[in-house]
Amino acid sequence: MEPRILDKLSDRLSPAHSALIIVDMQKDFVLPNYGAHKAGRDITAAAGIVPSIAKLLAAARGAKIPVAHIGFLTLKDHASDSGPWLSQRRRSTASADNLCMEGSDGQKFIPELSPQGSEWNVPKHRYSAFTGTNLDLLLRSRRVQTLVITGVSTNACIESTARAAFELDYYICVPPEGVASWNKELHAATLANVNHRLGLTPSLDEIVQIWSGK
Repeated sequence: MEPRILDKLSDRLSPAHSALIIVDMQKDFVLPNYGAHKAGRDITAAAGIVPSIAKLLAAARGAKIPVAHIGFLTLKDHASDSGPWLSQRRRSTASADNLCMEGSDGQKFIPELSPQGSEWNVPKHRYSAFTGTNLDLLLRSRRVQTLVITGVSTNACIESTARAAFELDYYICVPPEGVASWNKELHAATLANVNHRLGLTPSLDEIVQIWSGK
């Protein structure tokens, strides 16, 4: 028997089975004079999406939608790094192998998007929010079907998370105003990939309207 498909955006984004995923909105990726900025990354776009994600976060909280704050974490002495991972980190553009070091100020979420109450704080050691984490278990415990994925960087952690989630049978929504990258071409390419193969790219206002019941 063919499974039921949630075709309408309002059905797909129903607060009854949606969750908001906020990826890597940490000081080392967003603020000046922190890790990524010191490594030469243009953080303008990352900083620019903070008000948009804050608007979406407020809507999620108002509708009592589960929120997962995903934070990148590098353990001391590279205890969380493999050879292939560390090698690639060191040759990545405008990056560094010591971002979000365990116990550092740069690892902390920016104040505007910090977890509150029972919101989940999920550390990760790779691009995807699902690799080696308990995120899938947490979502399934709340019977979540649809993920709204926001944060940085569009072409790395956002894309990896969206691909992993889709193959775990979640509906995927990535609002263009809620994700950012230092590279506009890669940002656009990921959004095109999402829309063609992984899910939908509705505007942030469309999502807020549905979650607000308007």
